Amino acid sequence: MQVQATAVAWHIFKLTGDPFAVGLVGLAQFVPMFALTLYAGDVADRFERRRILAASYAVEGLCSLMFIGLAVGGVTDTLPYFATLVLFGAARAFSAPASQSFLPQIVSPEELPRAISVSSTVFQVAVISGPALGGAVLTLGAGAAYAISFVLFVASAAVIYLIDAAVRPRVDSGGSLYERVREGVTYVRRRQELFGAISLDLFAVLLGGATALLPFFAHNILNVGEVGFGILKAGPAIGAAVMSVVLTAMPLGRHAGLKMFGSVAIFGVATIVFGLSENFYLSLAMLITLGAADMISVNVRQSLTQLITPDHMRGRVSAVNMLFIGASNELGEFESGLTAAWWGTVQAVVVGGAGTLAIVGLWSYWFPALRKVDRLSDLKPV
Repeated sequence: MQVQATAVAWHIFKLTGDPFAVGLVGLAQFVPMFALTLYAGDVADRFERRRILAASYAVEGLCSLMFIGLAVGGVTDTLPYFATLVLFGAARAFSAPASQSFLPQIVSPEELPRAISVSSTVFQVAVISGPALGGAVLTLGAGAAYAISFVLFVASAAVIYLIDAAVRPRVDSGGSLYERVREGVTYVRRRQELFGAISLDLFAVLLGGATALLPFFAHNILNVGEVGFGILKAGPAIGAAVMSVVLTAMPLGRHAGLKMFGSVAIFGVATIVFGLSENFYLSLAMLITLGAADMISVNVRQSLTQLITPDHMRGRVSAVNMLFIGASNELGEFESGLTAAWWGTVQAVVVGGAGTLAIVGLWSYWFPALRKVDRLSDLKPV
């Protein structure tokens, strides 16, 4: 997925040179995710999550195949690219809650926090290698990058399908689809520490989404090419991977809530410095820093989501979580592109980082339950 994300962002940039068009890459994926994720969460609670994941990855591979056809065919009209991104976003809507709720089925509750860290480490290694590989392969053309994505998606679908975890979740509640989805949303709203963690990530990353504008920083400010862009794109993942290894070896321990607020504040400061930097190495260092800080927030949020949610509701609660993540990541790309078109690229990133710091202050006051979260290992479903 990361190879493809890097290729699409750079490809659209080369086709249009328009920051608004690059921002639309995120919006095209967010719209179907927003429309389908809550329904997909209910599906994850009612059907076998392994099969849902395999089917979703297969559709994502089909999208890569469509991108190959567009690139090799020399299509310059961006509409087919955005249409393919819509289909890709729809597939991700189903894969996200199924993936989040699948881990507790193959790992004991006692090992779940550490398993989340290990899973994050593996994911971040892929995120690091993906953009770097994508940036390097882009020198051969976008079609080559899309071809690699196709192979990886098909392989992922096959591996997931072969996992011996054919467990079908038990749904306690009956009623209509609307009532079942509402039950998941109500649970999130009722658990203030969970709602606070999810919404903090939403608004912080929504405002501080500097990575969406990396093609412009790489090309227009830092004056690096495709390879430099790929390295910058991998920067947050490098920081996240290092931090996830640290968290695997040394879990957060006490005061997890306060540490989450502190990490989001560091994320905001690093975003501001990145926006002001004209030096490649300083910019890369800030991207690594904000990636490490975000990993702490991710660890707390994912642990809260999995540990305080009953298994029969994990799909729906994970769907709410993923909907917020999708809003922060994909809609954040659109927001960054829009504000960059209005104010300028540097100003958009700096103001966004300052907004993240403001969100930290407000959320620490509005969500005392999150601030008071102590040891993650003590969390239980209610």
